Amino acid sequence: MIRFGVAGNSQSFFDEGHTTTIEAAPWCAARGIDVFEYSFGRGVNLPEATARKIGDAFRASGVEMSVHAPYFINLANPDPEMISKSFNHITSSCKKVKDFGGDRVVVHPATQGKATREEARRVMLDNAARLTDVLGEAGYSGIKICFETMGKLAQMGTLDEIIDICALSPDFYPCIDFGHINAREQGILNKPENYNNILQKMTDFMPKYKVFGMHVHFSKIQYGAKGEIRHLTFADTEYGPDYRPLMELFFAMKLEPVVISESDGTQAEDAAAMKEYFRSIGGAVR
Repeated sequence: MIRFGVAGNSQSFFDEGHTTTIEAAPWCAARGIDVFEYSFGRGVNLPEATARKIGDAFRASGVEMSVHAPYFINLANPDPEMISKSFNHITSSCKKVKDFGGDRVVVHPATQGKATREEARRVMLDNAARLTDVLGEAGYSGIKICFETMGKLAQMGTLDEIIDICALSPDFYPCIDFGHINAREQGILNKPENYNNILQKMTDFMPKYKVFGMHVHFSKIQYGAKGEIRHLTFADTEYGPDYRPLMELFFAMKLEPVVISESDGTQAEDAAAMKEYFRSIGGAVR
């Protein structure tokens, strides 16, 4: 069954006087939110005991958890020491998602840097292949590593690049950020058929189970000539993209992704809007 979730806490959570992530568990459950994505964007520094308490609270509330790994990860870096640090960021994130009781870790794959695109792609794929051994040796086989499509031209993470990475391991899943794709491609998701083209390419080049259970990030995003500038809310009428054609495709194709709202401060409200629309067209939701 499709699940709808949030990336972190909404402004309304804080406006109601809440302050701790443990409080977010019943708050999310009361609003029909199925998944809470905890971000370690600035580093993995949460004590194990605290992580387990958070995981217990969300589990008791019937809300799943996923993790976003640190933003510092760059699998295209040619420096072996920096690659080792990237691997450590990913394995540390895997440890936390297990503490939470979840099984999905979202990863930004790389930046191009001064290399050519093709050279950066080669290094990225070589290191992603090495990562499979690192994860296995650390005992994290079975954790879904969800590589994210990125929104800036200087970042690695086009749809084709994510397809290539996901071919390296059964545990490598796509995290399709449709706002990022729209920003990178200058508003391409202005027609339902362009959503369909993305899902069709994935169906053509990925195992069915990875498409069926993909991870999704969704938000409207302001963009410029170099791609993504900043996340917006569903109230924006200028940039898009519109979530409704995507929900219709998920329903028509019988897909069951995890859909995480990354709106700027209205994550819960916008996740609820997507869930309600999916329900209204006949989709089964929790």
